[in-house]
Amino acid sequence: MLQRLGLVGTIAEGDAGPEDPESGDSEDEEELRRAPGPGRRGPAGGDFSASFVFGEAEAGGEGAWAAALRQLRGKKAATTLDEKIEKVRLKRKIQEREAKQAKVRDEDAETEANQTKKMECGDFSRDEDDVESQYSLDDETIFTKADTVKVKERRRSKKGKMEAESFFEDASQYDDNLSFQDMNLSRPLLKAITALGFKQPTPIQKACIPVALLGKDICACAATGTGKTAAFILPVLERLIYKPRQAPITRVLVLVPTRELGIQVHSVTKQLAQFSSVTTCLAVGGLDVKTQEAALRAGPDILIATPGRLIDHLHNCPSFHLSSVEVLILDEADRMLDEYFEEQMKEIIRLCSNHRQTMLFSATMTEEVKDLASVSLKNPTRIFVNSNTDVAPFLRQEFVRIRPNREGDREAIVSALLTRTFRDHVMLFTQTKKQAHRMHILLGLMGLRVGELHGNLSQAQRLEALRRFKDEQIDILVATDVAARGLDIEGVKTVINFTMPNTAKHYVHRVGRTARAGRAGRSVSLVGEEERKMLKDIVKTAKTPVKARILPQDVILKFREKIENLEKDVYTVLCLEREEREMQQSEAQINKAKKQLETGRQETGGEGLERSWFQTREERKKEKLAKALQEFDLALRGKKKRKKFMQDRQKKVQMTPEERSQFEILKSQMYAERLAKRNRRAKRARALPEDEQAAVPAGPKQKKKLSVFDEELTNTSRRALKQYRAGPSFEDQKRLGVAQHRKGGNFKSKSRYKRK
Repeated sequence: MLQRLGLVGTIAEGDAGPEDPESGDSEDEEELRRAPGPGRRGPAGGDFSASFVFGEAEAGGEGAWAAALRQLRGKKAATTLDEKIEKVRLKRKIQEREAKQAKVRDEDAETEANQTKKMECGDFSRDEDDVESQYSLDDETIFTKADTVKVKERRRSKKGKMEAESFFEDASQYDDNLSFQDMNLSRPLLKAITALGFKQPTPIQKACIPVALLGKDICACAATGTGKTAAFILPVLERLIYKPRQAPITRVLVLVPTRELGIQVHSVTKQLAQFSSVTTCLAVGGLDVKTQEAALRAGPDILIATPGRLIDHLHNCPSFHLSSVEVLILDEADRMLDEYFEEQMKEIIRLCSNHRQTMLFSATMTEEVKDLASVSLKNPTRIFVNSNTDVAPFLRQEFVRIRPNREGDREAIVSALLTRTFRDHVMLFTQTKKQAHRMHILLGLMGLRVGELHGNLSQAQRLEALRRFKDEQIDILVATDVAARGLDIEGVKTVINFTMPNTAKHYVHRVGRTARAGRAGRSVSLVGEEERKMLKDIVKTAKTPVKARILPQDVILKFREKIENLEKDVYTVLCLEREEREMQQSEAQINKAKKQLETGRQETGGEGLERSWFQTREERKKEKLAKALQEFDLALRGKKKRKKFMQDRQKKVQMTPEERSQFEILKSQMYAERLAKRNRRAKRARALPEDEQAAVPAGPKQKKKLSVFDEELTNTSRRALKQYRAGPSFEDQKRLGVAQHRKGGNFKSKSRYKRK
């Protein structure tokens, strides 16, 4: 592949190479290769068998991903972007070959015309050959240069450990010798655990399962890839098996933020429940609505859903409700409690049963009581096996520094890393969908096998990209944060961040796609000057040494030149896509008009009815617009600058590499500043106390002295009633007269106070 690109391969990750005196990296590389794997005893590796895989094989023979794709078989599943890229590459190769042949013909014609200067021309051609050979030698020296990797110095944090808030009952300590047999789980669950290859429970499972079996509310946090899904599914299944249902009702609701994570959780749940009669249902966006409605009418025991599709079914499926839900589980709870799901979560909790057990799980669980109170937790138990910012134990973190005036080098650096060093099993995260699509085209034109995953794709395309990446049909998956949460993809070796994510929590989730289930992995992040604050925080909290990777400058320049030469091809691919999209829209309109002409009337019935939603169309539009304007105002500091930014953006057809990188960083800054503004907002009055009440001194309680008005209003004794009927006494009149005189009133004129 490198030869087709005209590049020379460099030292790969597992190959032997020359020692670099500045790097001091050979011991770390050896340590990374010797890191405890799935079958070796270690802090996390001993909890999994060698054949352990999350959610891959289904009990019934068909995988969850295959079942989801089967629902979408009527839709166009595979994208044709790779075909367009290949077509443009082939066209470019033909043009280059024709240009070379034309050049050779011109030289031959010139040689025949100047036969008298044959020797001189021969000398010139020899000189040209020498220059070409010298250029190839230069190329070889450029692409065989190894990157320099240094250890970043770590500064000790002076801050003390924060104490847990009184809102929680802490249960982070657990019995380290606890096994699945000691947890009093039913025989069908123990059989499923053995079939899945679980050897010993992970720390989060040892801490959570006994507490969850007691029916307590839980707020749990553990590092990515440590088995949180089994930690909340096992106690739920035990409860359902121990107390079978009397009627077909939904008793457990699991909410997840993304469709792909929902499919994965559904897969794991089906595997753990394969030897029991517990039924499950998946209700996520993108899949067939009618199939889901039929499954919901049957009343499954466990429902795994995304908030949007769940609300859709609640308002449009009359026989489905949440009043019988006994357990509510929020996976990736900090994401579910943020502003994007705020209105939807309020609606779901309003429709849920009040008498329920609530469990929250995440790798970066929030400790803010004001966020948790909104989910109506009752005396919750806090189980934090890891800190909020802990990454996987066997993850090697590397960072590439981007100098202030070199922001446009990001694409060249990523291309160099993927072409020279990390060539397979790589996930590349970008901040925007547009940049993800561009990187897919760019890397595809360089001859790499690439796929993309983001919100602009159809559900069939998203599942197809994941399937191809899992089956190793593609080497690199370019994704946005839609793939950063909870997805367990076997064999991911490297995670590359095109820009640093919004917050340190988002970083933990991105790099958590590798080094899962006790395996080793690596993350490489590009850090600009505006992102160095987050880098310092990550270095402070890191438990293993953090590396700084330095790429040779001439390698970066060579790849930047190559990208500039490919810009025309990128534009051609985008034009082909736009033309195909317009053609598909036209065909859809023609087919719709044709169908209406054939039937002679508008479509009626179930398919033609518009589905209802808990917000009106105007409210949804207003909410989206308000958030969009708020983002721009925070990032650009005012409406005038926002207007100018939009006008400049529309004028420019092609953005420079620096502008593209700046736009990526701008998106993350929008989120960070919006989050900071949200945290500064005044706290609302809530039913649960947010702060601990002031200590009351011991001794007899003193009654609060009531005002005269309150005393007269609340005193219902017979004596007070008699006095009220008789009117005020002489002493009361005198006292009232003094008060009125001080205020300038005339007591004597008040005839109603005269004694009878």
